[in-house]
Amino acid sequence: MAETGRTAPPARFVPRSGLRHAEHVMGTVFSFDIRDPPTPALAGALRTAVSRLHRIDALFSTYRPESAISRLARDATTLEREPEEVAVVLRLCEEAQRRTRGCFTACPGGRLDPSGLVKGWAVEGAARVLCEAGARNVYVNGGGDIQLTGEAAPGRPWRVGIADPCRPGRLLTTVEGRDLAVATSGTAERGHHIIDPRTGAPATGLLSATVTGPRLIWADVYATAAVVLGTEAAEWIAGLDGYGLLAVPADGIGLVRRG
Repeated sequence: MAETGRTAPPARFVPRSGLRHAEHVMGTVFSFDIRDPPTPALAGALRTAVSRLHRIDALFSTYRPESAISRLARDATTLEREPEEVAVVLRLCEEAQRRTRGCFTACPGGRLDPSGLVKGWAVEGAARVLCEAGARNVYVNGGGDIQLTGEAAPGRPWRVGIADPCRPGRLLTTVEGRDLAVATSGTAERGHHIIDPRTGAPATGLLSATVTGPRLIWADVYATAAVVLGTEAAEWIAGLDGYGLLAVPADGIGLVRRG
């Protein structure tokens, strides 16, 4: 997560089309699209959600020497001295490691860095803040990790395009649904940056893995684990209730679909 140092601007109303906002935070862009009638309560919730993202960035950015996670990594503080969110995320990382049979870790390369879970957790939390304020039809996208609730329009589900890792600027396919999370991990933008915790080497079995399901925090974790598992990912995802996989093999030939 990159340091931004930006102050969250006020949310703006969009006549007849709900409430929309884009925020640069965590080294990426978070996009909000609320398809409910704009109200002061929803505008306030949007400001709260954006402020929370900046707080999360301040706590978990590995680029900030004085963030809680950086200080923990160099033993300059203890978990008990840091905000409760830090302990929550690290407990979730432990659960993620168990769920993925060791294919996810909060210590890639041996250094504390829970970034592989934090962004999905942050997006899901932002969507929850909006729904608790009365929103029913919400799209929150944090750098390609997406949490959807309700519908894009009455009777019309949300549609999300999945980038083709072999052809930049082109779509591989689209997925659609209601109350859906979509997360993609792979090599399209950052090369082979996902480390297999079991070997310490870069994972090279898949070019990309897109996981869909009800909760983004787990879709995000499972997408990372699927890249690590490579050709074994489809069978593994099949055993996870409610989650599906769309993967592109390392040779770029064909698609792997499960669920």
